Amino acid sequence: MYKSWWKILGAVLVVYSTVWGFLSTVPELPIIRESIRNLYFHVPMWFSMIVLFSVSVFHSIKFLRTNNPADDIKAVESINAGVIFGLLGIVTGAIWAKFTWGQAWSFDVKQNFAAISLLLYFAYLILRNAIDEEQSRAKISAIYNIFAFPIMVVLLFVLPRLSDSLHPGNGGNPGFNAYDLDSRMRMVFYPACLGWILIGYWIYTILYRVRTLEKNNALSS
Repeated sequence: MYKSWWKILGAVLVVYSTVWGFLSTVPELPIIRESIRNLYFHVPMWFSMIVLFSVSVFHSIKFLRTNNPADDIKAVESINAGVIFGLLGIVTGAIWAKFTWGQAWSFDVKQNFAAISLLLYFAYLILRNAIDEEQSRAKISAIYNIFAFPIMVVLLFVLPRLSDSLHPGNGGNPGFNAYDLDSRMRMVFYPACLGWILIGYWIYTILYRVRTLEKNNALSS
C-alpha cells in the first residue's frame, strides 16, 4: 500500500475539494456569484491535461533517443488521458460560460484557442491510426508531439493575453488572484488542482498497463 500513497492522496483530495467546494462559502461577486465554485473543477481539469501532455512530450523525446517501445506507449496513453481532461475542461467551461456570459460558447478567444489546442491532440491520435508500420508510426508521432506541445502552450497562455477576452487574467481582465480568490477558496482550489492531477496520472498509468498487456497478449498469441 505504501507504493500507492499518491493514489490515496489524490482520491482524498478530490473528495475533499468536491464536497467542501459545494459546502464552503465563496465571495459574493456580481454576475459570477455561486458559479465561481466551478473554479474548483474547470481549472484543475486544464492543469491535469497540461501535466499529462507534458508527460507525453517527455516520453516522446525519450523514445527518439532510445527507440524503446514502452516510451511510445507511455506517450500515447498520457495523451489519451490528457484528452479526457481536456474535454472535461471544455464542458465545465461551457457550463460556467452559460451562467456567467449567457451562452455556453461565445467564441471567446480563449475558448477558441482551447478547442484548437485539443484538436491538435485529436490530430495526433488520428495520425497514429493512419500509419500501419509500428516503428514509423512511433517516430512520426513523437516528432509531431514535440512540435504540438509548444504550440498548445502558446495557444493557451500567450495568444489569449494579446487579445480581448472574457476570461479572467486575459485581454486586460484581472485574474482571480487579483480580486477574489481569498484564503477560503485557496484551501479548496489548491488541493483540487493537486488531487485531479494525481487522479489524471493514475488514469494514465492504468491505460498504459492495459495497452502493455494487450500488446504482450498479441505477441504471445
